[in-house]
Amino acid sequence: MELNRRDLMSGAGTVALAAMLPAGAAAAAATRFESHRPPVAKRGFSSPVVEAEIRRVKAKIADPELAWLFENCYPNTLDTTVQLDEVDGKPDTFVITGDIDAMWLRDSSAQLQTYVHLTPKDAGLRRVFHGALQRQARCILIDPYANAFMKDPAAKSNLGARNDLTEMKPGVAERKWEIDSLCYPMRLAHAYWTATRDKAPFDALWAEGMAKAVATLREQQRIEGPGPYRFQRRDTSSTETLMLGGYGAPTRKVGLIHSGFRPSDDACVFPFLIPSNLFAVSALRMLAVVLREARGDSAGAAACEAFAAEVRAALDAHGKMTDGQGGEVWAFEVDGFGNALFMDDANVPSLSALPLLGSAERNDPLYRRTAALAWSPRNAYFFRGSAAEGIGGPHAGMDLIWPMSIITRALLSDDDALIRQCLTWLKTTHGGTGFMHESFHKDDPTKFTRSWFAWANGLFGDLILDLERRRPALLAARY
Repeated sequence: MELNRRDLMSGAGTVALAAMLPAGAAAAAATRFESHRPPVAKRGFSSPVVEAEIRRVKAKIADPELAWLFENCYPNTLDTTVQLDEVDGKPDTFVITGDIDAMWLRDSSAQLQTYVHLTPKDAGLRRVFHGALQRQARCILIDPYANAFMKDPAAKSNLGARNDLTEMKPGVAERKWEIDSLCYPMRLAHAYWTATRDKAPFDALWAEGMAKAVATLREQQRIEGPGPYRFQRRDTSSTETLMLGGYGAPTRKVGLIHSGFRPSDDACVFPFLIPSNLFAVSALRMLAVVLREARGDSAGAAACEAFAAEVRAALDAHGKMTDGQGGEVWAFEVDGFGNALFMDDANVPSLSALPLLGSAERNDPLYRRTAALAWSPRNAYFFRGSAAEGIGGPHAGMDLIWPMSIITRALLSDDDALIRQCLTWLKTTHGGTGFMHESFHKDDPTKFTRSWFAWANGLFGDLILDLERRRPALLAARY
């Protein structure tokens, strides 16, 4: 059975993807727990320190199925999605999302982030990061409004996006403007610099890409006018296109940054997407650190910090709403006129995941109230079923829970009982495949979308590493 990229990108084909598994494969995998990693010779990149980390942590996991999931999921990005090369004598790393043959700025950053703590121990792994940071800068310089790119910078998109009503430049796979697409490379650069103090990736090319990213975020405050970005898609779904000639819903210009689309690639209802604006604040501050320390660019760093403070002030003034119970929470989207939407979407940045991005403190009361409300029926995309409960979003559809939401909840919890429940859900909803998916049906985990979604696999690996550090007793239990 063959699925087209439109099906994969829209979250369709749920049942079809599950049906692609060989007969009996789920049951066999569940009993044998044989590795589902590709043979060593067919892996995109092999790191001895990553392999050592897998062995070290797996030895501490008492539950054989959780251990098997960790061994399959944690190295998935390096095993299957990285493509290494050189450009102008410098490392080049192209990172696909998994089942979509294109590089998303967001996904590629998140996929690699899980290995950054190991980079000081492995020169080859540092080269992977060096190449990714360089590739991301080149992508941004092609088009800072694009979210996904082709490996060949001269190629036309291989996705349905090639027919979108926007300026599709060579090398662009999709051109949905999403704030977080520019923030994630800033976060990855900061994480790599903090871990290694290696200046090699942060050359003039990288600095030019980051300057373009900052200028684009500024441009999308739209203080001086609507800016150059417009997008419409020949699609009947309202989540796939922008209204009013491709500019999106009207706003009052209050200093917040407009986003055409959410991290899920769904169109915003109101253009001020609050989780992404909060991420922009933390990402600009992270970029300032790298500019100042790795490049000695104090002026650029100060400009980023001032921009971050400006957006933060606008968030404090316009980004909150009542929770309906006498309290205040972060809104999901606002328009600056006083209108606000509350919901949450499992894709990160989300309201639930703010501390993962440095956008809130774990125990901040405002964040805690917001996350609690998001994990409740007050959020239209919170689903509770016989298989699990969690958050989804319009991208995949109703009643489809994203494992990413369950992983995020466990990562940000200090409640052992809650974390145990999350681990149980994750163990019992992979549909026998041994990997995390984009989403699964709340009552039937054999119905899922995207059997090869490297970001979710890496995030699951992050959870296990996190628990090994701060809650090792939970890994010593069976579920």
